[in-house]
Amino acid sequence: MSTLTDFFGTDSPLSRHLPGFKSRPAQTWMAEAVAEAIADCDRLVVEAGTGTGKTFAYLVPALLSGKKTIISTGTRALQDQLYHRDLPLVRKALGEPMTTALLKGRANYLCLQRLDQIDATHPSLAADLRKVREWRHSTSSGDKAELVDVAEDSAIWPQVTSTSENCLGQKCPLYKECHVVAARKAAQEADLVVVNHHLLLADLAMKESGFVEFLPGADTIIIDEAHQLPDLATQFFGISFGTREIEQLVEELRAATLAHGDDALSRRIDALALSAKKLRLAAPRQEGRHTFETLADSMQPPLEAMRDCLYELQNALEPFAEATVELEKLYDRLLLLIERHSYLVGDSSIDGLLWVQVNPRSIRLHMTPLDVSGTLSGLMSNGYQSWVLTSATLAIGDDFSHYLSRVGLAEARAFAFPSPFPVEERSLLYLPDGCPPPSSPKHTAFVMDQVADLLELTTGGAFVLFTSHRALNAARHWAADHARRLRKRPLFVQGDAPRDDMIRQFREAGNGLLLGTGTFWEGIDVRGSALTIVAIDKLPFTSPADPLLMARLEYIRRAGGNGFMEHQVPQAALSLKQGAGRLLRDYDDYGVVMISDPRVSGKPYGRMFLSSLKPMPVTHSLNDVASFLARTERAVA
Repeated sequence: MSTLTDFFGTDSPLSRHLPGFKSRPAQTWMAEAVAEAIADCDRLVVEAGTGTGKTFAYLVPALLSGKKTIISTGTRALQDQLYHRDLPLVRKALGEPMTTALLKGRANYLCLQRLDQIDATHPSLAADLRKVREWRHSTSSGDKAELVDVAEDSAIWPQVTSTSENCLGQKCPLYKECHVVAARKAAQEADLVVVNHHLLLADLAMKESGFVEFLPGADTIIIDEAHQLPDLATQFFGISFGTREIEQLVEELRAATLAHGDDALSRRIDALALSAKKLRLAAPRQEGRHTFETLADSMQPPLEAMRDCLYELQNALEPFAEATVELEKLYDRLLLLIERHSYLVGDSSIDGLLWVQVNPRSIRLHMTPLDVSGTLSGLMSNGYQSWVLTSATLAIGDDFSHYLSRVGLAEARAFAFPSPFPVEERSLLYLPDGCPPPSSPKHTAFVMDQVADLLELTTGGAFVLFTSHRALNAARHWAADHARRLRKRPLFVQGDAPRDDMIRQFREAGNGLLLGTGTFWEGIDVRGSALTIVAIDKLPFTSPADPLLMARLEYIRRAGGNGFMEHQVPQAALSLKQGAGRLLRDYDDYGVVMISDPRVSGKPYGRMFLSSLKPMPVTHSLNDVASFLARTERAVA
């Protein structure tokens, strides 16, 4: 094919490899914009509505450019899908002999050394351990995603994978066979590497700290699901340490120094363990997040005592640090903890939010930066790399200003390509009248009453998306008490089964009712009449106690801005757009989005939420909904 227009046209080679391929003008336009950004080493932000075909729109110009490219996805599942399904298909269609690699964090790869060291494990894990040992001899990548017979969250995986703290590096006797080393070597040599945001940001954070990068130097970096980038970057460019790390270090030091029989060293180790216990006792009993400022009087003394214990242990351990590889690693971990503790507890001025996470058996101290836009801008404005950031939800209407300010790309080119699906004809936004305030104890019952009314109008299934687990649990109880109104529809409730299994069962049911919270607001794809209703209980404002939100609001306050209008409302509007985006996933899909929040119509800022859902028509009438569903179901029958 001579041009991108030809490649994505009606005679596209993709049609020979992808059943149901349709030529989409927006896909061609996006591909041309990406190709131009790559050629000019420019920065490009693209909102590509559902059905645009954004994956192929950036893969094709990236492969044709001949430049070294990193593509980062939001999750490991999307990473696997891109690498194992989408990328091979595009390479076949192009006929380009590009070398590609898949790179994940080290916790995703089998560590042969740690596997060999396991003598015994809990009886409940014996079967999983046996499967891992058998798989060891057949895998070439060591990627645990290959071993589908062992659950991703099995407790065996932390025992047979490594961390940066316990990895022996080049001193490992099995270094030459290491799967992590092999994966990184392949990434260094490949033309195109697929990573995920966590790995990319970990590498960028290390560059900022002066460490050696482990991702290859790339000419082009493409960020898919880029709406996640600002919040993830805020987490990665922060600093934290907790009592669990102290306790793990103490446990390993006791075992590693036992043979040395040094009483003074043992006393220093015990003193550090006691300091962690005293710190836990000084923390509030109420679990959750607390600003450090409110706890300083009670926590500062034990934190200072812990600092003394850390330095005393450093002095006691230093003579033994080179005795073994294990002790050398433990000594390095101790130094890292001292560095983090000094930064967070010292007298230095910190341009961030200090807060404490209280868990049942541990506490963790965090520093969250107030703003990461300058850091991200510096990384993406180096002049020799092209950056492409894309997602289905980056703009509010046609306005990218909120997102661009968060990633520090105020001058970047930004384009929005709307979904090619017939949104105006196949969807309807229903805002029921008489909705009680979101804080009312009657609110969830009202939502479920409305959902029951909607289910009487369609044979398809429904998602009910909640903004809190409390509301989700109340809806579960409502469903149990009003089973007749739900007409014996299969009920699926978040937490009763793994998300992917639940979605598969929901699809197969065809007329199910699913109750979910945040994890179901994005990354879910249910096509056809199995999903014709998406009900959202409240506008998805982030909890005011969330540290990322608190840090951002403090930054805006210091700049003299209005945090609610400049951040909270735009963020909630983009989240709402994500949730509503579950409805139309294909050309023949149809249905209703219901939002049971009177603020959409009653507050001036409600216009921003409506703008985020354009061009979806709006109604307050259940009769209009009934007519729309009857008319549309006849049309697609």
